[in-house]
Amino acid sequence: MESTSLPLLRLFMERRQELRRRLKLRLGSEELANDALQETYLRIKRMGHHSEVSSNPAGYLFRMAINVAADQRQAEGRYLTGSEVEELLNVGADTLDPARVVHARLEVEALELAMQELTPRQRAILIAARVDDVSQEDLARRFAISVRMVGKELKKALEHCGRRLDRKVTQRFGPGAGKES
Repeated sequence: MESTSLPLLRLFMERRQELRRRLKLRLGSEELANDALQETYLRIKRMGHHSEVSSNPAGYLFRMAINVAADQRQAEGRYLTGSEVEELLNVGADTLDPARVVHARLEVEALELAMQELTPRQRAILIAARVDDVSQEDLARRFAISVRMVGKELKKALEHCGRRLDRKVTQRFGPGAGKES
């Protein structure tokens, strides 16, 4: 019986250079791209025969590598890239208006409180989907739930945070996309 990881491993080896190039562009660093590729290779090797791969294996590989890179950055405490440091140093005076700073800090505190009120799974799904740009399909696999359940949990989390911040939340996914929730 052929393991699911074997065709994926073959595809990885065939497209390794293309993946490295795309990762380097996305991550802004050849070193980060190489690290992510190495860990992606190891993860593919560890995949069992019961693992499901999407109908787009090349896209799945790239998403897997991006997720690996995000996990690595998070584990390292997420150092700022050179361009992020430069951007912070070049912040215009108008963006540092004291009233805006205070307002932004209050909103961040309110968001932190709202997120603490979420279930651990809702919080993890919200962060992964909206901050790390993880697909709902990948989240479903990660949490061993259906894609529909990921959507429901994400919607509940967004609506809760929207209520706490007194904001209208517009659904960006699913059948009601574009409507206020």
